[in-house]
Amino acid sequence: MPNPSLPHDHGQPIEHQLDHVPSVSDFQTVADIFKQLGDGSRIRIFWLLCHCEECVINLSSMVNMSSPAVSHHLKQLRIGGLIVSRRDGKEVYYKAADTVQAQLLHHMIEKMLDIVCPESE
Repeated sequence: MPNPSLPHDHGQPIEHQLDHVPSVSDFQTVADIFKQLGDGSRIRIFWLLCHCEECVINLSSMVNMSSPAVSHHLKQLRIGGLIVSRRDGKEVYYKAADTVQAQLLHHMIEKMLDIVCPESE
C-alpha cells in the first residue's frame, strides 16, 4: 500500500514507512492462530504434542478427557496448522507441526507458565 498522507506528522519513523506494515490478512493469520489457543484443554494438548507423538486414546488418558472431546481439539489444531497427523495401520498419530509458528507458540506457553520442556530437565 502506498504511504498515505497522514493528517498529523508526529515524527514517528513508522509514519513514513507505512508501505512496510504487514497486510490485514497477515494480522488475521496471527489472530486465527491465537483463536486456536482460546481453550485451556487445547493448549495443554498442543503442549503435549510438542513433546511426543500420540494417538487419540493415549491423549485422552493423558488429559483425562473423552476421545471425542480430544478429537475435536485435535481437529481444530490441525485446521490451524499447529499439528500434523500420520496414519499407521488403523492408528492415527498426532504431533506438533514443524513450523516456526508452532515452535514459537510452544516456547511462549512455557515462558508464560514458567515451565521447562521435559527433555531439558
